[in-house]
Amino acid sequence: MRAFTYERASSVEAAAKAAASNSQARFIAGGTNLLDLMKLEIETPTHLIDINGLGVDKIEGTQEGGVRIGALVRNTDLAAHETIRRDYGLLSRALLAGASGQLRNKATTAGNLLQRTRCPYFYDTNQPCNKRQQGSGCSAIGGFTRQHAVVGTSDACIATHPSDMAVAMRALDAVVETVKADGSRRSVPIEDFHRLPGDTPHIETVLEAGEVVTAVTLPPPVGGKQIYRKVRDRASYAFALVSVGAVIQSDGTGQVAVGGIAHKPWRIATAEAELPRGAKSTADALLADARPTEQNRFKIDLVRRTLGAVLTEARG
Repeated sequence: MRAFTYERASSVEAAAKAAASNSQARFIAGGTNLLDLMKLEIETPTHLIDINGLGVDKIEGTQEGGVRIGALVRNTDLAAHETIRRDYGLLSRALLAGASGQLRNKATTAGNLLQRTRCPYFYDTNQPCNKRQQGSGCSAIGGFTRQHAVVGTSDACIATHPSDMAVAMRALDAVVETVKADGSRRSVPIEDFHRLPGDTPHIETVLEAGEVVTAVTLPPPVGGKQIYRKVRDRASYAFALVSVGAVIQSDGTGQVAVGGIAHKPWRIATAEAELPRGAKSTADALLADARPTEQNRFKIDLVRRTLGAVLTEARG
């Protein structure tokens, strides 16, 4: 790990301003992803800005009847919160399907959304990777691709987003609240928060330099049967090959997002319109633009079967 300087931010605005003034600065809270990347010298910040003392660690109701989740709420606390378990069970289940208890005790809401891909070529600094060094190439393309994306890919990157929580947030129409370096605030629908790779896979979100995530807001509860199903190589502490987060109403309509298959949680409006007709037509719409490799083509069938299992469970 390379040497770095350190400061504790006194306010959200001060943290944003400090980060914007130094392109080599990074925010740190739980550190469950960043510290690993620093040890491997994938991330090499010269300055760390500790944001743990900013007070954005509460879960509160909103005037609209939804819930605001502070950026620093730990995954364990969020999953166990009475309101989340009662009204947003999909989110609680997704969180409990991720990582280990020890990591969930440290990992934060904002950090979970911002965690970086677990592509093995991204983690191997001896291999070219456009996420690490723009324009160097993508070693995964033409390499071992069993874990990689099948939809939303580009000629520059076929990595997947690793978060379970983000899949649930996408299905629940979350909104990400931020503060910019100039002190202004904005709210970003989660559908717009993560970017597809295109020609710039190193730019993973729409956050600007120094912009700090302060909260994630969920709309009023939508009811329905809420299910998170994760398919992985082993029963625990493994990232999804395919995951499905769904809210299914009694009339068969609903909201569904898929993880493990794209650079961001994958949700398509035309696919949700097919939900009352069943898993086949829904999956056809979800995967209409899929470009699998020979090694991860099985994910196409896996999405169909996992979605079918979710819809069967929702219908009792």
